[in-house]
Amino acid sequence: MSKTLMITGMLFLLLFLNACVLTKVATVPMRLGGAIISIIPVVGNTAHDVIDESAEQIDNIPL
Repeated sequence: MSKTLMITGMLFLLLFLNACVLTKVATVPMRLGGAIISIIPVVGNTAHDVIDESAEQIDNIPL
């Protein structure tokens, strides 16, 4: 019974860990950090723009 459950779990894991999910796992924390940094006066918006642009490039990686 547990072996079947483990195999089923692995199949679901492989199904959901495709390229889109993998890049989102990396970019969502980046975007969140950029949003928090944008609060800082003067350099916040510039840093947020750079982080957001980097996250966009990571999202475009063909996996």
